[in-house]
Amino acid sequence: METATYNYKVVRQFAIMTIVWGIVGMSVGVFIAAELAWPWLNFDIPYLAFGRLRPLHTNAVIFAFGGCALFATSYYVVQRTCHTRLISDKLAAVTFWGWQLVILLAAVSFPLGITQSREYAELEWPIDLLIAVIWVTYAIVFFGTIAKRKTPHIYVANWFYGAFIITIAILHIFNNLAVPVEWTGMKSYSAFSGAQDAMLQWWYGHNAVGFFLTAGFLGMMYYFVPKQANRPVYSYRLSIVHFWALIFTYIWAGPHHLHYTALPDWAQSLGMVMSLILLAPSWGGMINGIMTLSGAWEKLRSDPVLRFLIVAISFYGMSTFEGPMMAIKTVNSLSHYTDWTIGHVHSGALGWVAMISMGSLYYLIPRVFGRELYSLKLVEWHFWAATIGVVLYISAMWVSGIMQGLMWRAVNADGTLTYSFVESVVAMHPFYVTRFVGGALFLTGTLIMAYNVLMTVTGAKYSNVKDSIPEPALAH
Repeated sequence: METATYNYKVVRQFAIMTIVWGIVGMSVGVFIAAELAWPWLNFDIPYLAFGRLRPLHTNAVIFAFGGCALFATSYYVVQRTCHTRLISDKLAAVTFWGWQLVILLAAVSFPLGITQSREYAELEWPIDLLIAVIWVTYAIVFFGTIAKRKTPHIYVANWFYGAFIITIAILHIFNNLAVPVEWTGMKSYSAFSGAQDAMLQWWYGHNAVGFFLTAGFLGMMYYFVPKQANRPVYSYRLSIVHFWALIFTYIWAGPHHLHYTALPDWAQSLGMVMSLILLAPSWGGMINGIMTLSGAWEKLRSDPVLRFLIVAISFYGMSTFEGPMMAIKTVNSLSHYTDWTIGHVHSGALGWVAMISMGSLYYLIPRVFGRELYSLKLVEWHFWAATIGVVLYISAMWVSGIMQGLMWRAVNADGTLTYSFVESVVAMHPFYVTRFVGGALFLTGTLIMAYNVLMTVTGAKYSNVKDSIPEPALAH
């Protein structure tokens, strides 16, 4: 009888495209960072304008890089912890090729100026419909695999992946309800207007952060940190409390993006309070991840992959302290609309999301390709390039953002503004150059990773691909 195996083909495909799209998205990010420091770099070409390339950057790093990382790891984790193959190889293939098509359509439409002008939801209605179809297919594959699992228990990582899949489907469908101008064109108008439109957009926008960029990647943390450290999760009970507290609280936090706007004051205050409460489950999860190393701290000296994972969790902790603090109305009156917000986003996006993904891929890729990792020394170089890059980036944006906020609100004795807007822009220049350097360093680290992975998958150092499904036992 032929031994049943896991479907590693789709995992390999998504893993490789994670790195490819990471390089593309980060390269665009570094270029537009350079444009902010040296505006002539757009060469008066409309397709290179900051306003067109910025959504290309955000969508490429979130949905192309981050999305492919989530597909790859969720398909790997759900099979390994359920002791069963994906429910349908064909549907899994549809999710891969469909997601790549969405990314290519985004890469074409944004430089052409085709956009809904909704943060993280800029794609127009035909592409939104395609995303909805692919996402439902993804849900069928993931939950269908869990339904036919051979283990009685559903491991906690799958709860986080599952919550991310369900919530993103709801957010995407409702936030993108729109009326097309004509069925043969791309232009549409939102089904909502005014304060309701803003509220719905930031219900979506903050929960794209909360579920796409947090819950899904916590699924990675709960699988890959224990595996790389060779230690059980510090507290399984805490992981369950973390899950339910996080998903209940996160969904309410969106209004903190709309302080001092036309949104009703009670809704703003509710968003602020829920954001502050969110600190508790977030830090509970961070402590659970880091304390998984209890009794194995010495591994951080010799294992750069584990260092990636643990530093990522540390950035998760820092970002989830900073976020609630920035949601406080008085702090927000200074920070909102400034570069401080950009620094906060990138401490989460680069420090948490990118580094947990890279650490997970360093674990996953050698195992699904049946090769030994080409060079641990290159992982070390990547780690330091990424870490120094993130610190430079976010430090520059903190200083720049607080300076902006203070300059904008400074008034003379007679009530006139102390600084013109142009003076505040001039003051930002050195910090924009520093941000560019930090981003370029992070991109350099990603290029080092790409070379290391290329040499790994094409190298001659074979090891066994352990894709045979074992007899039912505890999750492994």
